[in-house]
Amino acid sequence: MHDPSPKAAIVGIAGPVLTAEEADLLRRLPPAGVILFKRNVDHPAQLIALNAALRTALPPGAVIMVDQEGGRVARLRPPHWLSHPAAGAIGALFVRDARAGRRAAWLQGALIGAECAAMGFDTVCAPVLDLRLPDMSEVVGDRGFGADALIVAELGRELAEGLLAAGVQPVLKHAPGHGRARVDSHLALPVVEEGDLDRDLLPFGANADLPWMMTAHVVFRPYDPALPATLSPIVLEAVIRRRIGFDGVLVSDDLAMGALSGPPAARCRAALAAGCDVALYCPGGLADNIEVLEAMPALTEAARHRLVAARAMAAARRMALDPARLVAERDGLGI
Repeated sequence: MHDPSPKAAIVGIAGPVLTAEEADLLRRLPPAGVILFKRNVDHPAQLIALNAALRTALPPGAVIMVDQEGGRVARLRPPHWLSHPAAGAIGALFVRDARAGRRAAWLQGALIGAECAAMGFDTVCAPVLDLRLPDMSEVVGDRGFGADALIVAELGRELAEGLLAAGVQPVLKHAPGHGRARVDSHLALPVVEEGDLDRDLLPFGANADLPWMMTAHVVFRPYDPALPATLSPIVLEAVIRRRIGFDGVLVSDDLAMGALSGPPAARCRAALAAGCDVALYCPGGLADNIEVLEAMPALTEAARHRLVAARAMAAARRMALDPARLVAERDGLGI
């Protein structure tokens, strides 16, 4: 008999329709959730049907998440969905007009959240709290609000509050900060040598009461000379849990990325052993999903409590929104 307790993993699926084999796997070895990508998204009716099928197959309380930051990281795009500016454009607006920038960030979160909630998502991987620093990898680039940690903290808070106003759980990324990486962790493992990372931590610390954080596949030599943050008990416990003060759901970045190596299940087990609540494995291949879910333990009691608290926060902050009015207001801000 298979253990029905949700596994400490979130996985992708292969395409725009949930196959019978995938649905059987999600019921037999239920994950903590599913994440969707562009390969899973065609048009609104299709996406609503897919998420409804996922909801039927997944255990109660499982999340359905999506990366929808605005700018170049957006799985829901025109013509069926709104175009949203990159965070960097909101940061530039803040420099010109702080009040308008703050409002634009909130509107961004509220509009993205309303669209995603209408499609059946309950969790959105945004905002990016990484600093946008000169001469570093463009993996952050205009996904970041800017180089000023205080501004990044403030705009990240506004965007997250907008998501919560739509009843959607925000995921802050990528703790403890991806901004000093000189290579793209999708392709290779970045190593940060700098000794003073206080600026990088500040946006995460200022938002540590929010429900989710995603880890960075980056080696921070001042903290751990060998292991990337995602796989480092030192970084996850001493830096993210204690120094940043985060007690919400800690999810890895996609463990299939080129920064890491080894079989899928081994990567996922290593992230959990280091202190992640949930391992994220995104490519969506059925064989890899079977390998991961067969190897994953059930969610810990602490992780289950954190997931319940995350859902409760989004439910408590939800408010009635008029997307058409919010779009008109954002269009008037001159982003």
